Amino acid sequence: MKTLGDVAVGDSSTIIKLHGEGALRRHLMDLGLIKGTQFKVVKVAPLGDPIQITVRGYELSIRKEEAAIVEVQ
Repeated sequence: MKTLGDVAVGDSSTIIKLHGEGALRRHLMDLGLIKGTQFKVVKVAPLGDPIQITVRGYELSIRKEEAAIVEVQ
């Protein structure tokens, strides 16, 4: 399974599925990370956390543990 955290800087991908349960999953969906959404990884912090992406026309920074539950193509 390839996750959002595996996407290289400058690459684009599409969300296939959100794994996990509860508040974290709901929070990511509220931010616009739903099935079929395309995004681009803009940059990754020096220690790998957080990851900045462009999704639905805005910049979003998410933590590695959040990115780990987002399955991508």
